[in-house]
Amino acid sequence: MVPTLIKDLLSSKPESQKVTVCGWIRSVRDSKNLVFIQVNDGSCFANIQLTFDRNSPSPNANVNNIEEELKKLNTGASVRAEGLLISSPASGQAVEVTLESLKTLGTCNPEEYPLQKNKMSMEYLRTNAHLRARTNTFGAVYRVRNQMAFAVHSFFQERGFQYINAPEITCSDCEGAGEMFQVTTLSMEKIAELGVKAGAGGMKIEDAHKIVDYSKDFFGKKASLTVSGQLEAETMATALSRVYTFGPTFRAENSNTPRHLAEFWMIEPEMAFFDLDDDMDIQEDFVKYLLNWALTKCRSDLEFFDKRIQPGLIESLEKVAKAKFVRISYTDAIAKLEEAEKNGAKFEFKPYWGCDIATEHERYLTEKIFGCPVMVFNYPKEIKSFYMKQNDDGKTVKAVDVLVPGIGELIGGSEREENYEKLLKACEERKMDMSNYQWYLDLRRFGTVPHSGFGLGFERLIRYITGMENIRDVIPYPRAPKLADF
Repeated sequence: MVPTLIKDLLSSKPESQKVTVCGWIRSVRDSKNLVFIQVNDGSCFANIQLTFDRNSPSPNANVNNIEEELKKLNTGASVRAEGLLISSPASGQAVEVTLESLKTLGTCNPEEYPLQKNKMSMEYLRTNAHLRARTNTFGAVYRVRNQMAFAVHSFFQERGFQYINAPEITCSDCEGAGEMFQVTTLSMEKIAELGVKAGAGGMKIEDAHKIVDYSKDFFGKKASLTVSGQLEAETMATALSRVYTFGPTFRAENSNTPRHLAEFWMIEPEMAFFDLDDDMDIQEDFVKYLLNWALTKCRSDLEFFDKRIQPGLIESLEKVAKAKFVRISYTDAIAKLEEAEKNGAKFEFKPYWGCDIATEHERYLTEKIFGCPVMVFNYPKEIKSFYMKQNDDGKTVKAVDVLVPGIGELIGGSEREENYEKLLKACEERKMDMSNYQWYLDLRRFGTVPHSGFGLGFERLIRYITGMENIRDVIPYPRAPKLADF
């Protein structure tokens, strides 16, 4: 018999029907006459209770079988149980299962099991990432992650977007930062050998890359893992009108902080015929849609986070979901931060026109000045990417960041430059290697259109919704500097 998920059993009417439960033991309490077993299968936050009354067992109970199997049970063991679903006489649960048969599928030695009943630190659980999903905290995190992935697709599909798959291997750098993981089949030993010879010949270290013959590499040129699927998404938007990508991206950024990962998932929609105002409208709708989905579909898990991780979490999410996002230009935002500093606000990084707004500034805007989400737009062109459309002032570009209380930036987006000459000039000003971007420029030569898009880091979203402090705790297997276990 296929087991019934515990989440379905807990919402069933107790009519003494026979059910099959499979899961992992959370606890066993064995008194003289009564046995209570808490089982969880990960389908929901709650456990289901299995009971065995030695004085009054179920008429069809295989008593000898149950007694033998009980000897094998410890926290972490996996079981298959059959019994009757009945109303629970105890408080705390509506239903329970009276045992008729029990089978231990996998034993668990309590002396060796890494997950103990006492409180475990997040750092310790990261060293046991293959098991941490069995804890209350991480089971809840991954259920929220699942629901939010479904919500992402639901939002875009309801609005006529096409889901596309951007390549993970690329020869172009969307962000222009150069912090990319290289993909190669060339022998590292031979490259090192060439490097030693070149060094002996007086070659400067910054010119060492010139001795590598990438024509002999797998792709015939230098290739890397993608930092973004945006450029490829733009090509699809100029044919399908509205598209989105949702997949892994990679940054070789040597940042050991609670906010950075080397591998993370990005949601990147691109919309033809959208200007910056249209872009901001859909960004606000998107954030509210996701929060309302979480508040509705993940309630029990959010209640756990509200109680154990971040008190007041649900109230803050509800407030943002109902709020009208403030829209303010970068210039005006900087002016407000400078005014706040004059009035006694303390910042580690001084705000000034031309600076990249720091996290502390983002949080001050959302938490102290406005008390709600803020959309900052029209940034200085020097601190934004080459593909963003310039404003008529020649100093700013049509970029926007969505800032939310608690974490700061949640979304970054812009109207894209659709004019060939202007885009080419922006690339040349940054001294970019145009051989890898000609296909991107072609979009501006053949039926160019105004278009816009944005990016939302999925792990940043999950961190915001769950209240988890470290981004390494909202992805099953985090990748960061010196961290690629499992």
